[in-house]
Amino acid sequence: MLLEDFRNQAVNRALDGVNRHLLREADVVVALGDRMRRRLVEEKGADPSRISVIHNWADCEAIVPGSKENAFARAHGLADKFVVMHSGNVGLSQNLDVLVEAAARLASKPRLVVAIVGDGARREALEREAARRRLSNVRFFPYQPKDSLHDSFAAADVFVVSLKPGIEGYIVPSKVYGILAAGRPYIAAVDPSCEVATIAREHACGLPVPAADPDALASAIASLHDDPRATRAMGLRARTAALQFDRRISVQSYYDLFTRIAPLARAA
Repeated sequence: MLLEDFRNQAVNRALDGVNRHLLREADVVVALGDRMRRRLVEEKGADPSRISVIHNWADCEAIVPGSKENAFARAHGLADKFVVMHSGNVGLSQNLDVLVEAAARLASKPRLVVAIVGDGARREALEREAARRRLSNVRFFPYQPKDSLHDSFAAADVFVVSLKPGIEGYIVPSKVYGILAAGRPYIAAVDPSCEVATIAREHACGLPVPAADPDALASAIASLHDDPRATRAMGLRARTAALQFDRRISVQSYYDLFTRIAPLARAA
């Protein structure tokens, strides 16, 4: 079932009413980005004065850039390839069909491999489609254990972060913060208002492309494949950007927020 297939209007109205009630009654609402904040205000009637924006984060001490010459890359024949990676949930919201379509357009580049790492509701269908189209440049890997994540991330030259059109702000792809910490650029195949596209533009650490546009995605991948120096420079800027979204900064923001609202709890 695709996200847009759920069309029970009664249930949708009930859930919307619950959400609006909670937003009215909350003393503080935390939005995970500016796009989410705008949707809460413009579409759900939230009081903007009660909304605090605190981004998701990555631990920049635990996640650091690594070399492609590592155990994961060598074991899977990726060390000498240009690796375009999706890592995480292979579900309904990620719209990874567009990545498989882009891979079909890039079949003439022998060093390029699209690695889909993870599992979820769409993985089996994507594997069938890649096999049907005989896309030897698309490879699937299971979720990696925590002690292997550093090497699997380091095997990538560039990541793809994608979302189905229309759900930006309701869903925030938190994987982007780990990608930044790992010092890798990414292609944001999302609506231009999405947080990950904004970060890519503001920090010049990635390439925003329209959501659900395989031609644009393939073109962006090809441009990075063909310009290794620019790709590495984007990765360096990604690591610099990550320091603005470090875990310690977000924890401090939550601490400051709880300190500010604690008197409201005591007065209740």
